[in-house]
Amino acid sequence: MFDLTSKIALVTGGNGGIGLGMARGLGQSGATVLIVGRNAEKSASALRELQSVGVRAESLACDVTDEAAVQALFAQVRNRHGRLDILVNNAGSTVRKPPQDFTLAEWNQVMDVNLTSAFLCARAAHPLMVQAGAGKIINIGSIMSIFGAPYAPAYCASKGAMVQFTKSLATAWAKDNIQVNTVLPGWIDTELTQGARAQVPGLNERVLARTPAARWGVPEDLAGVAVFLASKASDFVTGTAIPVDGGYASA
Repeated sequence: MFDLTSKIALVTGGNGGIGLGMARGLGQSGATVLIVGRNAEKSASALRELQSVGVRAESLACDVTDEAAVQALFAQVRNRHGRLDILVNNAGSTVRKPPQDFTLAEWNQVMDVNLTSAFLCARAAHPLMVQAGAGKIINIGSIMSIFGAPYAPAYCASKGAMVQFTKSLATAWAKDNIQVNTVLPGWIDTELTQGARAQVPGLNERVLARTPAARWGVPEDLAGVAVFLASKASDFVTGTAIPVDGGYASA
């Protein structure tokens, strides 16, 4: 039920953090994983890590906020593999400052990376999944899809929008046998959140105090939900938003 052998999975931002944790899980369940990122050195390191644990993986370079680049990326996937079964829209960034201090350029940058990229990639993936007769799209939201943060207005807005975008895709593409769901990671120890801990006084202590699991998550904590949402086990699950947060949202 959870076997992904012969499946092709593309993970944006798959060269680090949550994306790499999900890519590892998908690959260890049998999928061929295509990790997409802009940092060539980081992607090469991630590729070596995946291959060292027996994952069939490739690294592809793309700016997923660029429409032409995304179209070229998915054309490359079609030409090389002839199909795409799983798409993980994980690319993300943030700017930490209060709303009144945001520039329009900063707002647009975060929205483009976190939300517009998911639209561009999902739209490009759709014909490949229709051709395959099925597909799985996993969009990465955040617990900030539920909560607000005074220092991350654009990030919170983009992640809240991701949940609604997911519902739209799920209802539009159910007829094509494409399931679309959102994962809402909690406080996961990544490069992005390490920056938050450095910039936001007391954040580490507040996270630990509120999280019933009493720890920060690690990227590997997202592997299981990725495999579930990418596999036949979730064929009747679509349009949902699943927190993976150690109980933070329930506390």
